Amino acid sequence: MGNKINLIFLWAMLVAVVAMATEHRPFERTKGINGLEKIIVRDRRGRSFEVYLYGGQVTSWKNEKGEDLLFMSTKAIFEPPTPIRGGIPVLFPQYSNTGPLPSHGFVRQRFWEIDANPPPLHSHHSSGAHVDLILKSSEADLKIWPHKFVYRLRVALGHGGDLTLTPRITNSDVKPFNFTFGFHPYFSVSDISQIQVEGLQNLDYLDQQKNRTRFTDHGKFITFDSQLDRLYLRTPNTLRIVDHKKKKTIVVRKEGQADAVVWNPWDKKVSDLGVEDYRRFVAVEPVAVEKPIILKPGQEWKAIVHVSVVPSGCSRKSCIPHT
Repeated sequence: MGNKINLIFLWAMLVAVVAMATEHRPFERTKGINGLEKIIVRDRRGRSFEVYLYGGQVTSWKNEKGEDLLFMSTKAIFEPPTPIRGGIPVLFPQYSNTGPLPSHGFVRQRFWEIDANPPPLHSHHSSGAHVDLILKSSEADLKIWPHKFVYRLRVALGHGGDLTLTPRITNSDVKPFNFTFGFHPYFSVSDISQIQVEGLQNLDYLDQQKNRTRFTDHGKFITFDSQLDRLYLRTPNTLRIVDHKKKKTIVVRKEGQADAVVWNPWDKKVSDLGVEDYRRFVAVEPVAVEKPIILKPGQEWKAIVHVSVVPSGCSRKSCIPHT
């Protein structure tokens, strides 16, 4: 009788352990569009994000209602080596065409791997479910850019449904190198004509439609009625996208990226963007461009991008994310 009770107890314990392992499974690795591998991370309230190993690119960030807070082009091409239009592309080691490399560098066109044993990451942002990715420079990369590097990226869902990206770049070479950097998030909005971007007033910017001519923005906020492509310099760490129709504000907090790009092509033809797609997104991009980052051999550089959604009129730290 005693042995039978012990067996029942052990069986119950095994079932409980399996259930807990399933419930707390950190992520799901599966096939996405055109068979490209992607990672799906969910929390217990049904909030989630997806990241493709091609490009190390977040392509979806959903709230508990299943609403995607990121935009993907209706004509996005999931066929390497074409970059994926939408989500959050990773820009390294060059922002745009500011140097001799292909525009926005090359890591958004590489296959990343899951980092099974990342070094400890200390952050004041509360994070729950997450995945760690890693990309190491290849021989092919060294022919394009002769500097060895290791790029680690953690993508995490906070307990309030907020999204945090933490890039860490290490110089694994024997000589220093410098780079420019950025994330290129496409944020989903109700209508581009119904939003405003706040936090950039009285700052200098380079107008990228006018050969990066320098101007000063004296407006209280940015609104859209035509194409806009500006690189703002020495920006504050918190920027806001106010969506009047949805009565929500996307709050973008950044560390380690002094500059910011605001972009929408309006009705300018973009080959992998649907004709009306421009109405449904705005790009507010944390970047480091004006002063390139210099890394000595063995040195690591870290940045943080933290995104949350709050009710409009409540975009300070005390507000509860409403993703």
